[in-house]
Amino acid sequence: MTFGSEASPSALAPRVWQVGALCRAVADALDARFNPVTVRGEITGFSRASSGHCYLSLKDESGQIRCAMFRRAASLLDFAPRDGELVEVRGRLGVYEARGDLQLIIESMSRAGQGAWFEQFLRLKAKLEAEGLFATARKRPLPLMPRGIGLVTSLGAAALHDVMTALQRRVPHIPVVLAPASVQGANAPGELCLALGNLYQLAGSEQGLKADAAAPVIDVILLVRGGGSMEDLWAFNDEQLARTVAQSPVPVVCGVGHETDFTLADFVADLRAPTPTAAAELVAPPREVWLGALDSVEDRLQAAVLRQLDTQSQRLDLAASRLGRPSHLATRQRMRLDAASQRLQFAVQMACRTKLDKLGRQTESLPQALQRGLKRTHDQLQSASQRLGLLDPSLVLQRGYAWLSTPDGQTISSVQQTQPGQRLHATLADGEVDLTVSKK
Repeated sequence: MTFGSEASPSALAPRVWQVGALCRAVADALDARFNPVTVRGEITGFSRASSGHCYLSLKDESGQIRCAMFRRAASLLDFAPRDGELVEVRGRLGVYEARGDLQLIIESMSRAGQGAWFEQFLRLKAKLEAEGLFATARKRPLPLMPRGIGLVTSLGAAALHDVMTALQRRVPHIPVVLAPASVQGANAPGELCLALGNLYQLAGSEQGLKADAAAPVIDVILLVRGGGSMEDLWAFNDEQLARTVAQSPVPVVCGVGHETDFTLADFVADLRAPTPTAAAELVAPPREVWLGALDSVEDRLQAAVLRQLDTQSQRLDLAASRLGRPSHLATRQRMRLDAASQRLQFAVQMACRTKLDKLGRQTESLPQALQRGLKRTHDQLQSASQRLGLLDPSLVLQRGYAWLSTPDGQTISSVQQTQPGQRLHATLADGEVDLTVSKK
């Protein structure tokens, strides 16, 4: 009995595919089975490259697919696609062989509605706006120099590093209190509200209440996170978070996402910043600016003090000149007395010499003659000293008199030099007063 030969091993072994060949085979199978295909879904992660090509994903409740739209097809769009919009696209399924990814090459796109996420956002935005939470009148100005800065963000977020770097560079002297919270996911809204509430206890409210007397007073709060898709930022569209931000006792700066991203927290906050770093810069003017301002103030104060000193010095000189006029007269009288004294002494000397010549050897009366001459001279000097004392202006002022003058130093010696309402300056023995003429 003859049996047939056994099957060769090569006939039983599975086919070994090259990666590129397998990708092309899958792409051919998809093309044959599905293409062309129309897909309805919500846009997420939309971006436009410098080449003009557009990249995005379409998603619904149960799945997501990567898409590419080349420049030719994108140029035919009659609207600007954005995250959250519900669209219908027509295209061809394929495999991006460089990565082995399934992707949909979009050939045309049209709106199919606003998208579930975006519609919810618009409804809640309209509700809060109608309640006045976005009103410009309730926006508060930021403090010029906060005593403390509150910060709400995730410990693992890049935004934390960006904000702290900016604050350390610009205002290293201002304390920063971090209240960590999740910034993405189902638990994020509740954690963000709790973190804000903790900072509110340190905020500089009207009652001045603080949970911890040793903690710094918070004068402004930063609510920040980096960019992402609409669902990544959705925690900041939570209604309760928006209301919590609106209840803040101090200004809140919201820096969520990139410049093109908007959330409800942005609309409710006192100020929106395009990025987390910009939020930090808004509440932290550079230290050099404040130091320059202090230098300017110091210069102005110094100049004002010098001007005041000059003015007061001139006033003092004027007062001294007014009081100095009688003393000038006294000085002249004193000089005249000194000259008279010298002449008198010379006359006495001459008289003594004459007497000596006449008396010859009768010198017994010379001491008496000198004594009489000196006494006459002393009496004359004493009389002149008394007359000189009468000219001392301080003695006059001590007897209850005053020296009247106008503010510009003109002496007042007659009522004819005054008018009702005129301001005068009076110098007394122990000080000076300003007067106003009521009548004459």
